[in-house]
Amino acid sequence: MRVAQIDPAQIRTRQELVEQLGLLFVRDGWSHHRLAEAADGLSPATVRKAVSDVTALPRPSTLKALAKAFGRDAGPWLEARDRIQRLEKNSSAPEGTGSAPRVQVGVVPRAADCFQRREAASKLEKMAAGGGTVVLCQVLAGMGGVGKTQLAAAYAREQQVDVLVWVTASSTVEIVAAYADAATALGLPAVPGDQKQEARRFLEWAATTDDRWLIVLDDVQEPGDLRGWWPPDSGNGRVVVTTRRRDAVLSGQGRRLIDVELFTPDEARAYLTAKLAVHGLDDDSAQVDGLAEDVGWLPLALAQAAAYMVDAGLDCAGYRARLADRRRELPDVLPEPGCLPDDHQAVVAAAWSLSIERADRARPAGLARPLLWLCSMLDPNGIPAVVLTSEAALTYLAEHRPSEQEVESDLVWDALRVLHRFSLIDHTPEAFAQEVRVHNLVQRATRESLTPEQRAATVQAAADALLEVWPEVERGQLAPILRANTMPLRHAAGSLLWQGEMHGVLFCAVESLGAAGQPSGAATECIELLTICDQLLGSAHSDTLDIRHNLAYWRGEAGDPAGATDAFQGLLTDRLRILGPDHPDTLTTRGNLARWRGEAGDPAGAADALQELLTDRLRILGPDHPDTLATRSNLAYWRGGSGDPAGAADALQELLTDHLRILGPDHPDTLATRHNLAYWRGGSGDPAGAADAFQELLTDHLRILGPDHPDTLTTRSNLARWRGEAGDPAGAADAFQELLTDRLRILGPDHPHTLTTRSNLAYWRGGSGDPAGAADAFQELLTDRLRILGPDHPDTLTTRNNLAYWRGYAGDPAVAVEAFAELLVDCQRVLGSEHPLISSVQDNLSYWRKQADPS
Repeated sequence: MRVAQIDPAQIRTRQELVEQLGLLFVRDGWSHHRLAEAADGLSPATVRKAVSDVTALPRPSTLKALAKAFGRDAGPWLEARDRIQRLEKNSSAPEGTGSAPRVQVGVVPRAADCFQRREAASKLEKMAAGGGTVVLCQVLAGMGGVGKTQLAAAYAREQQVDVLVWVTASSTVEIVAAYADAATALGLPAVPGDQKQEARRFLEWAATTDDRWLIVLDDVQEPGDLRGWWPPDSGNGRVVVTTRRRDAVLSGQGRRLIDVELFTPDEARAYLTAKLAVHGLDDDSAQVDGLAEDVGWLPLALAQAAAYMVDAGLDCAGYRARLADRRRELPDVLPEPGCLPDDHQAVVAAAWSLSIERADRARPAGLARPLLWLCSMLDPNGIPAVVLTSEAALTYLAEHRPSEQEVESDLVWDALRVLHRFSLIDHTPEAFAQEVRVHNLVQRATRESLTPEQRAATVQAAADALLEVWPEVERGQLAPILRANTMPLRHAAGSLLWQGEMHGVLFCAVESLGAAGQPSGAATECIELLTICDQLLGSAHSDTLDIRHNLAYWRGEAGDPAGATDAFQGLLTDRLRILGPDHPDTLTTRGNLARWRGEAGDPAGAADALQELLTDRLRILGPDHPDTLATRSNLAYWRGGSGDPAGAADALQELLTDHLRILGPDHPDTLATRHNLAYWRGGSGDPAGAADAFQELLTDHLRILGPDHPDTLTTRSNLARWRGEAGDPAGAADAFQELLTDRLRILGPDHPHTLTTRSNLAYWRGGSGDPAGAADAFQELLTDRLRILGPDHPDTLTTRNNLAYWRGYAGDPAVAVEAFAELLVDCQRVLGSEHPLISSVQDNLSYWRKQADPS
């Protein structure tokens, strides 16, 4: 709650007094019964009236009791009450309003129940106030349902003017008729049969009169309807316009555009709490906040939701469940047209239909509607413009434009500006990759207007567009925003993304999530997708098997190599049965099974399995196939991991010769082989040679891939490591510090590679003579790894090993012994008895026991 909103010194009306009491009530989480008990025994009914009935003026004793319960000085509140009474006494208008105008034309809408004063109202009052910088015409612009008319009506009621003209300004005809009526009401000379001339006489009067006047032009549909009919600039007059349009003509020339936004979360909570209190209802504040978020903080939707809840006897949780039920459409969870609150003219679902029709008629004609259809399937919080201008999107828009004319990207831009002008979207070109925002209820109403055929085509186009623009190498913010757009598409699509096969964008989103450093999240997504694939495609479908493959992989990356091994073993059994032994997917499964067998602590078994796989790939694919070459690379790696680093280096040297011959020097696989060769050269006892090789490789990576590519960053990491191993630990620490800065910038603080870089930096800090600093850094890293990965992840266990190691070297061998003993128990429980980390922990425990007790 913004404290600035609670200021009794600013209170001038009953409504403002009750609203501020209501804000205190909501902000501090009171219920009517609890506040009544705290307020010197006031009745709950008295409390409810004091914080929600804007027509009432609480008694002084009530204000004193409430101020005491709120922990506030009662004096300013009693002064506010006295001020209200003085103003009302000096005014002939109804309580809580300004002086009644001498002449009023048109009906000012009555105040909505529990009306909320908002920032837009303050802007309106400030801009319309007197002074040298006064703006005579204020334009309240915003999407349908944000409360523009109510804000204008509240302003009109509070003004002390001689003449008030309220115009329903949806057409030139209505504007002219209202002006003519005003001329008649003022007694200006009549012009029988010429309504336009009478209207002009009214405008002439407004330009020259000394009377104070206010003209409200409510619900302007087309700015062009006011051409020639704008009220004149006059120091005695003010104009307020409400419209859904944001055209340039509505600002400038003495006009000021005021954007009327949605409720803030605080305003929404205060409004809904007060609305329910009118009917004697109270609800959990978390559910109230949740409901407000569910309807996107839209005032119209909140009012209609409250009315539906009261009529249906539902609390917020019950209503939210119905709203989330995809079998129901919006009209099913809103009041019937005859039961709408606050003189609403339409249910939420129909609130934007006229704007959509008009936008679709604007140039480029016929494009706004299908473009809004496409936006309705994506993330309401930000849709990249590149998605909407992709070839898939352009093809879809051309097919669904009535003229079926070709659509180019500049027309899409123009259509986005049209939708923005009609307040159906927010188009912010400077917001990278989130240029387009759409209210979630506008999206839902739009989706529910589609025929089954239109819905299917729109879902397919949105999915194709996302997949088309997904970057092969994920850098920056585009990929996470594309993932954020995939999730609402998946929910909106239902089974439409599984028409004979699972759409590729779903595979892509999962892979992207895992690659972004969230393997557990990727595994969870795979479980959900696997359930749907089983139901819609069957257990033997290739996509179902592929999702099982991905699930096993991300389970391993999330820290469960044994679980990944078991999952790949089960998948291999099924792929052998369904596809046969020589199918590429069967061979790929064997390769991954071997990899995770090695990661689970059996590097020799991994090498043996890869040797067998290599034999089969040579037979089936030949020696020069990329998969055969990849198998040779993996075999070399696990040969090194099982204790033969020199053999690994020799094998990789042979493989590099073949990669250069087949793929050329700049191919990613060639670069990867050079990387592995340099690594095992260091592992076989030549750290200086490894550092030199990584330096040469880094030069090529920078040239080919650029400085921010993941492979470039990995090469920098290995170069730093082998520089340290070659005798320059301080240089290694400096290099890792620089790398950490870049990884934080590119990947963020929680990415696995960032965490690994912190680990390496801590290690070489210790190696360069600062064991206490290393221990402190590993302690901080352990805190983050426990938060991100959990206690049983191998990386968490490794961090505990390193922390204990450097604690010992920092002068505390007893603490190191205790830490290694505890770690050994956990490693044996989590990893099994054969994992390499266990032997390392055992060796460290033995060493530090001797250091702690030399005798």
